[in-house]
Amino acid sequence: MELGIRSPVHATLFHHFSNSLLFPARLTLLNTTSSSFMATHLHVSSEEFDPSPSLAIGQHDLLIVGPGILGRLVAHNWRQEYSGCQVFGQTATTNHHRELTEIGINPSLKWTKASLKFPYVIFCAPPYQSSDYLGDLRLAASCWNGEGALLFTSSSAPYDCNDNGLCHEDSPVVPTGRSPRTDVLLKAEKIVLEFGGSVLRLSGLYKVDKGAHAYWLEKGIVESRPDHILNLIHYEDAASLSVAILKKQFRGRIFLGCDNHPLSRQEVMDLVYKSGKFSKKFEKFTAGTDDPLGKRLNNSRTRQEVGWEPKYSSFAHFLETI
Repeated sequence: MELGIRSPVHATLFHHFSNSLLFPARLTLLNTTSSSFMATHLHVSSEEFDPSPSLAIGQHDLLIVGPGILGRLVAHNWRQEYSGCQVFGQTATTNHHRELTEIGINPSLKWTKASLKFPYVIFCAPPYQSSDYLGDLRLAASCWNGEGALLFTSSSAPYDCNDNGLCHEDSPVVPTGRSPRTDVLLKAEKIVLEFGGSVLRLSGLYKVDKGAHAYWLEKGIVESRPDHILNLIHYEDAASLSVAILKKQFRGRIFLGCDNHPLSRQEVMDLVYKSGKFSKKFEKFTAGTDDPLGKRLNNSRTRQEVGWEPKYSSFAHFLETI
């Protein structure tokens, strides 16, 4: 199959990306039919839900704050694990409520503002969508009833390494005050840990039409050094890892999500070119050697403790499957 970019790139930073360069872009599969997962047991209207305190919450019901790409995959996996459970989605706007109801997620702007308590809560919302991110996170954490699990999907950005060195779950983090971006993530993590929840630091999220490779294909020429190491995890694997952590009901833990196959920027784009599956052609990276390097992430401890392995063992493996 050949892939071609059909629409302009959206240069909005997604907070799970580890390198400040993994911007979402849109590509379209050519000569193929995209699949979607649909709810089979829940049929609801697209109107705004009233988060009534009298709503019955079951022992496996899940609240997803920020049901975007990752959150929707989490919902899909969760319903497969717990047939008949309810999945609730807290959104910043009503723009996508109709499509959320169509895939079995009960959407509302107000779940965390009601007096409801949920056994499982996952916070997937990025900071740029909120004027009070930490307040929103604290509110979501307060909706957890303490029985199942609370999980915050953070980023691997806070790890204090910029020389392509090795990092794992317990590696040192950036000191407070160095970067507003890492400051807000570390403060957010602290809130969740204080509530007894856990943190999943995700590396660069991607799928066929989003991620660093898609952004660089759209740009063609990128002013970044080619030997900078980045770390990747497919959206599907990030979702399956999130669900596995929730099911284990960990308390106060920090986990790391990556595929354990770090690549330089140049290696990523070489793999894209060699795959022959993209119609766009990347030209080159142009920056010199003065820019900072990246980090090499390894999450072997997370895999062992959670009992998880990725579907896509590497970016190269993923390219072989499309």
